[in-house]
Amino acid sequence: MTTTYLVLLNLAVMAVLLGVLVYMQRKHVSFSKRVFTGLGLGIIFGLILQYAYEPGSEAVAKSADWFSLVGGGYVTFLKMIVMPLVFISILSAFTKMKLSNNIGKISTWIIGLLIATTAVAAAVGIASAVAFDLEAVQIEQGDAENARGQELEGTFGTVKDLTLPQQILSLLPANPFLDFTGARPTSTIAIVIFAAFLGLAYLGVKKKNEEQAATFAGIVDAFYGVIMRVVTLILRLTPYGVLAIMTKTVALSDLDAITKLGKFVIASYVALLVMFLIHLAMITFSGLNPVTYMRKAFPVLSFAFTSRTSAGALPLNIRTQKSLGVPDGIANFSGSFGLSIGQNGCAGIYPAMLAVMIAPTVGIDPLSPSFIATLIAIVALSSFGVAGVGGGATFAALLVLSAMDLPIALAGLLISVEPLIDMGRTAVNVSGAMTSGIVTSRLQNELDTDVYNDADNQVEVSA
Repeated sequence: MTTTYLVLLNLAVMAVLLGVLVYMQRKHVSFSKRVFTGLGLGIIFGLILQYAYEPGSEAVAKSADWFSLVGGGYVTFLKMIVMPLVFISILSAFTKMKLSNNIGKISTWIIGLLIATTAVAAAVGIASAVAFDLEAVQIEQGDAENARGQELEGTFGTVKDLTLPQQILSLLPANPFLDFTGARPTSTIAIVIFAAFLGLAYLGVKKKNEEQAATFAGIVDAFYGVIMRVVTLILRLTPYGVLAIMTKTVALSDLDAITKLGKFVIASYVALLVMFLIHLAMITFSGLNPVTYMRKAFPVLSFAFTSRTSAGALPLNIRTQKSLGVPDGIANFSGSFGLSIGQNGCAGIYPAMLAVMIAPTVGIDPLSPSFIATLIAIVALSSFGVAGVGGGATFAALLVLSAMDLPIALAGLLISVEPLIDMGRTAVNVSGAMTSGIVTSRLQNELDTDVYNDADNQVEVSA
């Protein structure tokens, strides 16, 4: 009975905090400030639960389960709209005349930047692992780590028999209706490819029959408008979702395990921070103010950090790019491509660090130039098709470690700090996608600098 009362108390506190956010919304406090408030309140409440209860408390576990109605429900709604949004975003990019004239050049720049930054991210991950002298043998193996290792080996069985050509073939949409359900790890990139085929077909029809093309474009625009309206309704829940997700994450974190693996956590966040600074440097070299980018990107990066889903952050990603002066088409392309190509955190830094840590266990010198060059190349190629939801980093690690002939099971040693690291990785993934859109727009003279520099033009979600 005591547990029930404690759970009710925790839920009452959460209800009060949610009420604070409702009050702020009614007072027309800006969206970014409400997101920041939700983030801060979630961290504080999570720490209070962490220290007020014993480790593994039933009351905290049950409370967190109820918190998931808000946080998990929000993420579920976002995932619900991701596949339709990816599909219609890519397709609508083709129907926009301004973009269709140089669509090949723009898509090449976006994909090229995503892959190039992933290669750079791999180099950063390697440097961080070496600088902090990380090795897999330094990590204590408990029951959870061993179980995770066995699970990864089981998953590895579905990957190891695929040759590189077969892995590339798996990206193609043999059944796009199946991929709309997100049934495969590569479903997102498959939907992107399917939408691109339809877009190219539209451009072909447009040259021969403008009337049919105009009808199709009108239908696409209508669907895009409806789907974006759904996105708006969901985004209004962002501050509440961030509050609940952050509270649950902090409250359930294993602080002892984090302490034991502190060096790896610090090394990971140093690498992620360096990669984020590289994004800011790219924006600076493009002649833009990086502070403006950080201020406008805060809502989407904070959500990506707390939710750990690049795909769920796609609606905010696209809207944020638009607030930064990126045209609709380029924002749609870079946001959608960034879900499955060149995720700097999950597909770049993480597998590279794991490979460097694991290499000494099989007698390989991780500082060998041939090893480093091969690792960076494999990381860049393997970044295609990484799912933009939880587990994408694991999938990327399996591909890289298998290609490098390194033990898979040792990747399970980090299970206890995986959620903590994944938050930073996801934020860097989203930042990389947005940076590719901004830089591409700038290089193609498509960026509206007046919108970019307009401090008042930030992501706002209205009724």
